[in-house]
Amino acid sequence: MESEVIVNGTHTVTDIHPCYESDNATYIFTSNPSIICVLSYMFLGSLSVVTICGNLLVTISIIYFKQLHIHTNYLILSLTVADLLVGVLVFPFSMAFTVTSCWYHEGLFCKVRGSFDVTLSTASILNLCCISVDRYYAVCQPLAYKNKINDHVVRSMILVTWGVAVLIGIVIMIAGFNQGKCEDNCLIDALISTTLGSIFSFYIPVIIMLSIYLKIFLVAQRQACRIQATKCGATVSKMERKATKTLAIVLGVFLLCWTPCFISINLKPLTYNVIPISVIETLNWLALSNSMLNPFIYAFFYSWFRSAFRLIISGKIFQGDFSNSKLL
Repeated sequence: MESEVIVNGTHTVTDIHPCYESDNATYIFTSNPSIICVLSYMFLGSLSVVTICGNLLVTISIIYFKQLHIHTNYLILSLTVADLLVGVLVFPFSMAFTVTSCWYHEGLFCKVRGSFDVTLSTASILNLCCISVDRYYAVCQPLAYKNKINDHVVRSMILVTWGVAVLIGIVIMIAGFNQGKCEDNCLIDALISTTLGSIFSFYIPVIIMLSIYLKIFLVAQRQACRIQATKCGATVSKMERKATKTLAIVLGVFLLCWTPCFISINLKPLTYNVIPISVIETLNWLALSNSMLNPFIYAFFYSWFRSAFRLIISGKIFQGDFSNSKLL
C-alpha cells in the first residue's frame, strides 16, 4: 500500500507497499512484484496449506477409525472442523488483506472477512469450553461421566456451539460494523467489533475454562495421592489424566496465540492508533496460527493419532478396510 500525506497542497509518498504501485493517484497491483511481495504470498500460502492438511488428517482419522469414536474425540472433531475452515476461508482473506491492504471491494471484503473471523474464533473457544466440561466429568466425576456426557449431550453441545458462532457471525455481517477506511478498521472489526463483544466471546469463556481446569488439576492431585485402585482402574485413571493434560496444552496454546491479539484490540481505542497496523496484523497471524498447531499437538501426545496419520498418508486406507484397526 502506498499512503500519502498532503503538505502545502502537494502529495508526499510516505510508504510504499511491496505489491502495489501508484498510477495517477490510483493504486494498482504491480506488474513486477518485489521479492518481498512474492515471499509474502508464498509464506502465508504455505501456512494455509499446512493448516488445511493437518486438520484434514485429524478429521479423517476421527471419522474413519472406529477406535477414535469416543465423546471427547467428537468434540475434538468439532474443534478441528473450525480450524480446517480457518485454513480454507480465513487464511485466504487474511492473506489478501495482509498483502494487498484491502484495496479492492473494501466494504464487502472486510465484512465477509470479519464474519468468518468472528464465527470461527467463537466456534473454537466454545468448542474448547465444551471439551473442558467433558474433561471435568471424566476426571472429577468418573462414575457419572457416561450418564452426564452421552451422545445426546455431545450432539447438543456441538449444535449449540456452531449455532451461536454462526449467529454471531451473521450479526456482525448484517450490522455493518466495518465502516470507514478499510486499512484503519477492517482488522479490528474482523476479530471482535467492540470491547463488550470481546468480553463475552473471549475473556468470560477463558475464565470459565481456566477455573474448570484448575478444579480438574486439584481433583487429579488428590486422586493421585489416594489412589488404591486395581491395575485396570489405575490405567484408566492414567489415560484420563493424560487426555486432560493434552487438552489443557491445547487450551494453553490457544491462549498464547489469541491473548496478545485480543489485548491489542482492546488497547487500540485507548491508545489513539499508536499501535501500528503492521503490529496488529502480525498478532492476528499469530492468532490464526493456532489452527495450524493443534494437529501437531495431537500427533505429539497421542500415539493413536500418529498411527492413524501414517495409515492415511501411506494410502493404506484406500487399499482395504482398516476402520477397525487397533491404533497403538
